[in-house]
Parts: sequence; C-alpha cells; structure tokens
Amino acid sequence: MDQMRANSLLGDTPDRDYSMKLRLFNQYASAELRRAVQGLNLSAGMKILDAGCGTGELLSCLGESVAPTGLVWGIDLSRAHLDSARSGIGPRTAVAQADLLRPPFSPGVFDLVWSVNTLNHLANPVEGIRVLETLLQPLGRIAVGQSSLLPDMYFAWDSRLERVTNEAVRQYYRDKYNLTERSLTSVRSLVGTLRAGGLRNVRAETSVIERVSPTSAEDKAYLLHAIFEGTFGEKLRPYLSQDDFGELSALCDPNNPAFALRRADFHFIQTFTLVVGEKGAR
Repeated sequence: MDQMRANSLLGDTPDRDYSMKLRLFNQYASAELRRAVQGLNLSAGMKILDAGCGTGELLSCLGESVAPTGLVWGIDLSRAHLDSARSGIGPRTAVAQADLLRPPFSPGVFDLVWSVNTLNHLANPVEGIRVLETLLQPLGRIAVGQSSLLPDMYFAWDSRLERVTNEAVRQYYRDKYNLTERSLTSVRSLVGTLRAGGLRNVRAETSVIERVSPTSAEDKAYLLHAIFEGTFGEKLRPYLSQDDFGELSALCDPNNPAFALRRADFHFIQTFTLVVGEKGAR
C-alpha cells in the first residue's frame, strides 16, 4: 500500500471510489471519446488494453472496433470501479484489478494500449509509459487521452468569476494532495512523456467538447454533479470571497432562478487531447 501511494500523485488506492464521476464523464463525452477511438483505425483481431479503464464504458466501444475476433482487457486499481465495469462488459472483453506499473501480462501482447485520464495520476508518468511500452507488439501503439489539457473550462458567464473560480479549483486540489504547481506540470507534457518513454511517430490532436442550451440529460447530469457539485460547491468557499462564492453558488443551484443550465446563453467548452505514439521494431 505504501508503494502504491508513493507511485500515485493523487492518492489512488484499491479502496478509492469515484465511480459516479467517471460514469458521468464517459456518458457526457461519449460521442467525442468514440470519435477518438474511430480515429485510431482499429481492425478485427487486434488485442487492446485499456489501462485505467475506470467504470468501463469505453470497453464496449473498443471491443466493437476489433470484433469479432479481437480481445480487450481493462485494468484498474480501484475495486469499486471494476465492480461497475464488470456489469457492462461484452464478449471477448475482460477486466482485472491491477496497478498500471505492475500489469499482469506478458511482454509483447497488445496491438494498442488505450489510457484516458490516468497517466496524470502517476508520480512518474514516463515510468508508466515505459511499462506500457513493454506490453506492445512491434509497431504497437499507445494512445493517451487527457480531458481539459487546456485547464480552464469556459462558461458563458462573467469572465472574472470564471477566472477566480478556475484558480480556486486548482488551489483546492494542490492543497488536498499537498502539491505545488510544478508538481502538476507533467500532465502538460504528454507529447514529451511518450517520446521520453521510447515511442516514435508521436502525434497529438485536441478536440473541443462544446455544449449549449438546451442540454441533454447526460450533459446536465455531468455538469450538475461532477462540476457544479463535485468540482465547485462548498469545497471552494475558503478559496473565494463571500460575494464570489455566493454568485457561483447561485449559478450552480438548480433551485435558484440564476441556475446556469436554464440560461438561454449557457455555453460550455472543455477540451479532450489524444496523444498517440508507436513502438519501434526491435
């Protein structure tokens, strides 16, 4: 357990559970994530590892891309996440509890390793890439996805309130995990991380996840529970002035006339970046 904590930047352990937030994001960004998978030009018979599969919503999409003869494995450290993933997996798909740095697979097994919003949890992301690279067949690929690589979420409300809220969120998480700003710089260097991990032909593509009113049920659930309540909410009170916290709370409260998701001008933007690199032939 102590070793796991040492390897994790964000306090992950087998008992940690943020299943709801993972499910909400995967449902909210389903179209964008599926387009990212489609852009990899997968084919029948490939073997894929989802490293940090979370609650497993992407396992079926990956499985469909390599059907009918392909195989998809998902691994995650959290027992709760895997319990959720097991309930929805299809044929020729399996999940296992494992530390990404100690995967239970022989070298050279997979054609693709897919890993979304996971590498940023590691204290040493380059080490993670080097471990995953050993699992690839010659010319296999690693695809690392990161939501909000551009860290500021855009809301169509007062730009000053948006700025101080984003700054408050970052300071809250630095305090929660006892980090400095420099501790988090590795997430900004996914291209460099893949190259330092030994991959070649590294490419990156950033897409915009954009929503305007009226929002779908999936969008409302994610924005309300994962952002307004889970990311903003009471935890930001010590980091904002009383007036700013009151204004933000009104925007995030479904029972307040100012609730953002009922505004005709509601407009939300965040990004999703996929960085792909290839293993060289030995």
